[in-house]
Amino acid sequence: MGEIEKEIKAEEKKIKKNKWMVISVIFIILTIVFAGLYLTKDSGLSPGYAANKAINWIKSYYSANGIAANINLVNASEVNGVYKFIVNISSSEGAGLAEYYVSKDGNIFFPQGIPTTPLLSSSASQTTTEIPKTEKPTVDLYVMSFCPYGVQAEKIMKPVYDLLKNKADFKIRFIANVGGDTVDSVQSLHGINEAKEDLRQLCINKYYPDSYWNYVFNFDNTCYSLANNANALDACWKNESLKLGINVSKIESCAYSSEGLNLLKADEELTDKYGVTGSPTLIINGARYSGQRTPEAFKQAICSAFKTAPAECSQSLSTTGTAASGNC
Repeated sequence: MGEIEKEIKAEEKKIKKNKWMVISVIFIILTIVFAGLYLTKDSGLSPGYAANKAINWIKSYYSANGIAANINLVNASEVNGVYKFIVNISSSEGAGLAEYYVSKDGNIFFPQGIPTTPLLSSSASQTTTEIPKTEKPTVDLYVMSFCPYGVQAEKIMKPVYDLLKNKADFKIRFIANVGGDTVDSVQSLHGINEAKEDLRQLCINKYYPDSYWNYVFNFDNTCYSLANNANALDACWKNESLKLGINVSKIESCAYSSEGLNLLKADEELTDKYGVTGSPTLIINGARYSGQRTPEAFKQAICSAFKTAPAECSQSLSTTGTAASGNC
């Protein structure tokens, strides 16, 4: 081999070596860049995962204080850069829904979220709509059947209804939009299962008014948690109906036909009339109630709507609410 050929071979080796060195350097640079991107991107957990991390801490807090508690996640969502989550708590201290907050990494738990909007003066914040007086007040509780706050309000209203059912006209009304002539056309915040239950309850109230509030109370305690399990939910509401002597076939025929849709349309017209958008909303004699959510507070507001309050209004009810206020 001549000197020129040796030099050519040597240069080829240098080129190959340099080529692999360049590739290696590029690979190392890319690795560093992607690693940096990975380390600097938002490392937040999913809403449900972060909420469950907070729930585990809450359970440990209860346990450390000698309190046995059953805590179940209802829902979780992002709000203003953190996660808001709602839980169903049952313990020796009481039972009900509670709303909490947690950081996206699940490491900081907030028992309460306080908006930093400008504060109203004390006189402005206490202003309430005056409730007109009538001989027999109308009490309309607007809800969504699978809204946790609506369910809470129904449970709070039940002892008030039991006390004043023969003195005032109580109605549960539903917040939904009927877009056509079929059940599938009903738009309800929590989906088709909620729309169907709204329709069923309207029909139960129409044909079995004396059993209606007992059905609602039993449904909320037994069937509400099955909102996302259509088969179990179907079996549950039928079982609760049969216990009260409610004809299931009659209710289905009403609920899933134009009869049920027309009942829901009537509620929709009232929600539009009163500007109702949130569940729960309480309207007494056409005036919106904005006070506390306790049986006693509800009772006092309703009793203030009588021209002459009945003797039942002197009976005291519970002043304890089951959770912080909120709405869907």
